[in-house]
Amino acid sequence: MVATPHLRHDFPDVQVSELSGRVARLQAALHERAVDLEVVVGGEVDAVWAQHQTDETLRAVSYGARGTDLLVETPYGELPPVLEELLFRIRTRGFRVLLAHPERNPTFQRTPERLARIVDGGVLVQLTAASVTAGRRSRACALAHALIDEGRAHVIASDAHTVGGRAGLAEALQATEHPRARWMVTEAPAAILAGEPLPPAPDAPAPARRRWSLRRA
Repeated sequence: MVATPHLRHDFPDVQVSELSGRVARLQAALHERAVDLEVVVGGEVDAVWAQHQTDETLRAVSYGARGTDLLVETPYGELPPVLEELLFRIRTRGFRVLLAHPERNPTFQRTPERLARIVDGGVLVQLTAASVTAGRRSRACALAHALIDEGRAHVIASDAHTVGGRAGLAEALQATEHPRARWMVTEAPAAILAGEPLPPAPDAPAPARRRWSLRRA
């Protein structure tokens, strides 16, 4: 499990210098109680916030503080035209970007081809499990399934903020029969945690009648 506190200007109480120590204390408490769970340090980084941080700071909030993969938050409001430039600047500093919950953004829902271009340019996508299970009336769900179907999503995560209350990974797997989904909760995130290239995703035959499409999400 990765601890990914929000790192942006409206969360001033989150101190990067404290994160590794807090995770270490939590891990020690789990060990004392014989809880077989490893907690990894990380952060959910705002793209604008990242522009004003040193490479050392960004490394400290990357997955496992390895300095390889960085979880970048997709804003919930309308996306500025500069988003692609901000992501590009982060990548030129040596980080592989994993974009969190883009399927929930109204701009991407209206213009999914914009997200497709970002992914085709090398950015990875993390879907929220609750989006995958939300049902056909949900635009987030439609886009999430389209991304899975078209091979443009790489991780499914719980995005849990509290104990319970949100769909978990098991529920997300039940909501899609696509063979890529299991890869998205096993091999792909394992490679990200290790700072390694993603292994090939399982091949899936194109459905006779596609349920979802980025062209009409």
